[in-house]
Amino acid sequence: MRVCLVAALVAANALALGPCAQAQEWPTKPIHWLVPFAPGGPADAVARVIAAGLQARTGQPNIVENRPGAAGNIAHEAASKAPPDGHTVLFVVPSVITNPFYYKRSVDPFQDLAPVIHLDNASMVLIANPAFPATDLAQVLAQIKANPGRVTCGASGALPSVACELLRAHAGADLLMVQYKGNAPALNALMGGEINLLFDVVNTAAGYVKSGRVRAIASTTPRRGIGPLGDLPVMAETIPGFELVTWHGVMVPPATPPAMVRRLNRELGAVLEQPEVRQRLTSAGLQITGGTVAEFAAVLRRDYDKYGAALRAAGVVPE
Repeated sequence: MRVCLVAALVAANALALGPCAQAQEWPTKPIHWLVPFAPGGPADAVARVIAAGLQARTGQPNIVENRPGAAGNIAHEAASKAPPDGHTVLFVVPSVITNPFYYKRSVDPFQDLAPVIHLDNASMVLIANPAFPATDLAQVLAQIKANPGRVTCGASGALPSVACELLRAHAGADLLMVQYKGNAPALNALMGGEINLLFDVVNTAAGYVKSGRVRAIASTTPRRGIGPLGDLPVMAETIPGFELVTWHGVMVPPATPPAMVRRLNRELGAVLEQPEVRQRLTSAGLQITGGTVAEFAAVLRRDYDKYGAALRAAGVVPE
């Protein structure tokens, strides 16, 4: 009887310590990063920097898998169904919380995924093909009003799509949104003259603006002086309240043990402190954030409420 009782206590303790033990042993195999966009875009570039930093800390390969399509829903769904063992992580942008307002079959960011860490913030900029006649925001709005349904705006999910919707709503005329699987192909389309306008993150757009391959119209930051294109006018000077700041973060399958989530948060927070990582992100115009799991959860809820209200006001309904 004494032997049985001891065995039962050992088993019970093993079960109680299970998630903690798993977190201590992690990682035991390669870590797979699901990136919802095509290679070469701003999200992909940041994901690869962070994945390389985590690989250096853990000694396990970090494999980046690009799964573009359905405005990110393909990667979101794959992550939601992955084993909750800390070996599959999802790189997220605001599409994870804006998609439910566009698509009925979207992953629920609060039920089907779990937050890990807020990596950074990035300002955005409205850019145009150099042949597009408008050179400032007032002229862009005038072009949309004068040519309803003929001015085109690249939509690659998340905030670029939200920004196009808000631009259309403020102009009071139809703006043709053209869907792309990421901002990299959308930017190529803009430079090739396939579309007129695109909202892109500043760390990608700055080089093309400086080379003259695209024309910068206005920034979506709250005020002038932020980021590498800080001399630009801001959208809010012409459209009051028009502020959009995108971000990058990491999420995991919903059943991932809390101890594992906290371990991932600590490791990724340490990656953000690596001098090479900080230099690469800040030189690209990104504002490193980091923080706790709870702080990222608050960002997700804040932006879900904020952009949901904006999209409903613009007449967007899930399809």
